[in-house]
Amino acid sequence: MTPERARAMLDGSFAAALAAADPLRIVSGHLPVPPKGRTLVVGAGKAAAAMALAVEQQWPAAAPLDGLVITRYQHGLLTNRITVIEAGHPVPDAAGEQAAAEILRKVKTLTPQDLLLVLVSGGGSSLLSLPVEGITMTDLKQVTKQLLMSGAPIQAMNTVRKHLSLIQGGRLAAASRAPVLALVISDVTGDDPTHIASGPCAPDPTTYQDAIDILERHQVQPPPAIAAHLARGARGEIAETPKPGDRVFAKTENRVIATAQQSLQAAADYFRSQGITPAILGDSVTGEAREVAKVYGALAREIAQHSAPWPAPVALISGGECTVTVRGEGRGGRCAEFLLSLAIDLGGAAGIYAMACDTDGIDGSEDNAGAVLTPDTLQRATRKHLHATALLDQNDAYRFFAATGDLVITGPTRTNVNDYRVILVS
Repeated sequence: MTPERARAMLDGSFAAALAAADPLRIVSGHLPVPPKGRTLVVGAGKAAAAMALAVEQQWPAAAPLDGLVITRYQHGLLTNRITVIEAGHPVPDAAGEQAAAEILRKVKTLTPQDLLLVLVSGGGSSLLSLPVEGITMTDLKQVTKQLLMSGAPIQAMNTVRKHLSLIQGGRLAAASRAPVLALVISDVTGDDPTHIASGPCAPDPTTYQDAIDILERHQVQPPPAIAAHLARGARGEIAETPKPGDRVFAKTENRVIATAQQSLQAAADYFRSQGITPAILGDSVTGEAREVAKVYGALAREIAQHSAPWPAPVALISGGECTVTVRGEGRGGRCAEFLLSLAIDLGGAAGIYAMACDTDGIDGSEDNAGAVLTPDTLQRATRKHLHATALLDQNDAYRFFAATGDLVITGPTRTNVNDYRVILVS
């Protein structure tokens, strides 16, 4: 297999994975019949603008429709009936806070004859930030930054966020007198709506004490106002988030319409059409990115050297959300860190290519979706006087792949079903 063909197949498989999660393709099949009253569309996430546009394109012209959704900066689209606001991600900001407050105000105006249509996707936890009384946006930013650098999984981060919010953890649905339909694009392992965008319309099984335990476990020192609020909640002085079985969810449906597994299956179908055996290793892979890479590297070598457990050519496909515990001063998200660790582990093994990209087009907070790895990547890096291990120690995978010319830059994809990884053993 030529390097050109290998790269074309990596790119083609990623395109297939993205297409399977494209809101403009999938939302229309899940839209309800308009109610007797009006329909209010609200939402937040990296896919929010595309989801809103998909609703507008299919909604009957005569049926009342308006709303407000929040998406990441540079992720907006032109819409006519639903307002799109751009705000901060992964760290929340005042624009998101103001828009979230307006969403909550609008929801409280609904009647039982209306419909609340909520568009939920990854990134919504930061974008739909409306802190409880006594906690400032500065406080929320500080604890968010610490959690992002701690290596905490997204489910843990969202447990904390839910207990600092007026709108997350099921509180948005609880504020509506109208029936609620939440269309959800999943960016978390397990696809549980309670963890996606911190579950604005989903029951929350976690507690204030869980949030306190998470901060302690990951050695996060919250601002005094946050520590005091969580402590009051743990003592029962503040009402908990709505729990499973609460009657406020009797009129609420959370419908997951796109998942990582669907995108992985689309990539597998693509490889199969190219004469390559696909092997899906799971859609819920977690753990430190650099350590996960070593396990996958061992599997790739086993195939290349011993034709087991599959004979080459084979594509090892996986999804999920690895983490990076930031210890260095470099740049780079979990996908680039995974690939740099894999490059070191493989040591330039012949015939093995790889790609790791975030399906939202943003690896961490950089401008790339991820990167690709070829058998000569380390050799090219050495010629540029790059020390792979030193850069990995500094969490500086972005610099490594930028120098080798192997970054994958897609721009905003306006969807998000977590990471896409493939190792092609040719």
